[in-house]
Amino acid sequence: MLDQAYSRRQFLGLAGGLASIVGLGLVGCGVSGASDAADKGSAAAAESVSGEVTYDGASSFQALVEAAAEKFMDANPDVSVSGSGNGSGKGLTAVAAGTVTIGNSDVFAETKLEADQVKNLVDHEVAVVGMGPVVSKNVKVDDLSLEQLKGIFSGQITNWKEVGGDDAKIVVLNRKAGSGTRATFEAAVFGDEAVDFKGDAELDKSGDVQTQMGSTDNAISYLDFSHFDDSKFNAIKVEGVEPKSANVTDDSFRIWATEHMYCAKDADEATKAFLEFMLSDDVQGKLVEEQGFIPVSAMKVVKDASGKVSSK
Repeated sequence: MLDQAYSRRQFLGLAGGLASIVGLGLVGCGVSGASDAADKGSAAAAESVSGEVTYDGASSFQALVEAAAEKFMDANPDVSVSGSGNGSGKGLTAVAAGTVTIGNSDVFAETKLEADQVKNLVDHEVAVVGMGPVVSKNVKVDDLSLEQLKGIFSGQITNWKEVGGDDAKIVVLNRKAGSGTRATFEAAVFGDEAVDFKGDAELDKSGDVQTQMGSTDNAISYLDFSHFDDSKFNAIKVEGVEPKSANVTDDSFRIWATEHMYCAKDADEATKAFLEFMLSDDVQGKLVEEQGFIPVSAMKVVKDASGKVSSK
């Protein structure tokens, strides 16, 4: 599908210098950052890169990665980029094992891997995404508190009438363990509580949730904003706050995650080139928002690996 690439330095030469990435705080995979590239300048622009970039991980932002890769390959003839969206846990495990060159994740690697695995990886934060509960079109509830969500997803609330809806059994559609979307939603709803996360079905990917929500009455699940589809289901408020990107930037809407792309410290040049393209203005300045995500630069707050939110 994707079969072309340049190194970061070639990209910068074509883009007319460092202007497109200034201020993004690039961190390469085992190489020096933007200032080093600037020092080496035009000589580096003549270099060529070839190879294969592979990825696995979060399905929540797979479409963003694919869209960026298409643009990257259109301009760069010598690298193929391909991958899957089998969940954050699988992506992180795969990049740590070296079976893919990039692991995409909704969560920090520290939450899924051992410390000795994490120390060999480099994190690239490429976007922020809001996530929220979605309900079937026939459900009349349009706002739930965190306590109500906790009751529904722990199995203590089982009928829509208990939260202001019709007298109908609540069908809970969950994501499988290992999903970063699930981990983010679970952390926002349950915090540090050890709760058995209930579900009538456990689905592999965000696209599977989209499909099943569109064909199931009385259901509830959760999705990232980029997978919201009001023709199939309704996204609802949480604590009276609408699930919108503007409400994520200051943590008014509290269910959100940073999208990470991890690679090995000694990653090959093709992988470095693609990751640095993900942080370029071509992606950050336009494509991120077009795909339903929030540029990291737009955030007024940050979230660490423990889930703690603080002002920038």
